[in-house]
Amino acid sequence: MTRAPENRGTSQIDPGTSSWLRTRNDREALRLILEHGPLTRSRLGELSGMSKPTATQMLARLERADLVLPVGEVAGSRGPSAVSWGVRTDRVAGVAVNMLDESIQAVLVDASGAEHPIVDLPVQGTERSPEADIARAIDAACAAAGADRGCIEAVTVGVQAAVSGGGDALSLTDSLPGWPSSGARARIERELGVSVTLENDVNLATMAERAIGVAQQASSFAFLWVGVGLGVGVDLNGSIHRGMHGSAGEVGYLTVAAGTGAPGAVTTDLLGEQVILELLGSHGGAGQGSIAELVEDDVVMNVVADRIALTLEPVLAVLDPAVIVLGGPTCLAAGARLAQLVAARAEREERPAPDVLLSGTGDSAVLVGARRLLVEQIRARLEERIPTD
Repeated sequence: MTRAPENRGTSQIDPGTSSWLRTRNDREALRLILEHGPLTRSRLGELSGMSKPTATQMLARLERADLVLPVGEVAGSRGPSAVSWGVRTDRVAGVAVNMLDESIQAVLVDASGAEHPIVDLPVQGTERSPEADIARAIDAACAAAGADRGCIEAVTVGVQAAVSGGGDALSLTDSLPGWPSSGARARIERELGVSVTLENDVNLATMAERAIGVAQQASSFAFLWVGVGLGVGVDLNGSIHRGMHGSAGEVGYLTVAAGTGAPGAVTTDLLGEQVILELLGSHGGAGQGSIAELVEDDVVMNVVADRIALTLEPVLAVLDPAVIVLGGPTCLAAGARLAQLVAARAEREERPAPDVLLSGTGDSAVLVGARRLLVEQIRARLEERIPTD
């Protein structure tokens, strides 16, 4: 769904010419500094295979383009300290956004991928629209990070919706008041002057799990998100499967009957957060109205495990993933014990059972996935700024 950057790089230069070689070397130098952090010219030369004079020239060109700057000194065993060079994170930045039912989460993202404060903006009583919501998110994220609003060029937004139509059509959602079913991305881009990627929130959480979570080595996995609503992210060999209309994995609308005691119920009516809270209350919970009580109630835990296993049946039958990852507020509150209970219920004599694991990305998984997409986009934009002559 991310639009390809403008093709303004080395493809406009004849391969093998001195200009082509300089641009190629400069791009490699920028990538190495982004990958390894600040580098001295000697270390840059070692990593790139270039001589010190060539490394010096690369750094000089990148500095003239306002892409790198001196950030410190590294003491050597002999002679004076060497200057280290880092990428300028104030040139291009982005904001990752997670649209929740009652608030908007946002965080600044820069080329280095450094951590910045996450802000949580309540939406009750505010005038809602795509451009108004994202403008608030950008302003708050920049203020929290002490960043200049003018450097924001890209935004990735996690939404509780199926995203299709070239990334600008939303369906299967009731959590975005004031947002149209189509054209939201275009409105944000037009009004705010930033590039926008809209993505399903569970898909973003699935990307995060592949990148830094428990499914890094899995050949394929399904990420079941259980919270206010339900959704499944499907990762097939490192690629997200979205389906023709972006609605792959929308299991919250799946009708189930067997073993539920409620024929014709949809899975959200069995596993939605409010339903779990009611189960906890009816079973003599602490009465605090918190999903955190789930881990202490073994009876309700087993009911939840039964319902998750039922929800996963079609996923296992159709996709046969190597791993099931349980995430979202409900699963995180229940902890590893829930994964064990679900794993036991997934065992069948007629088929091998997948591993069932608790998510390793925490309660900010959606923002983690959005941040990773943005880091790639921001770095690509920085590369585009490398002079070609």
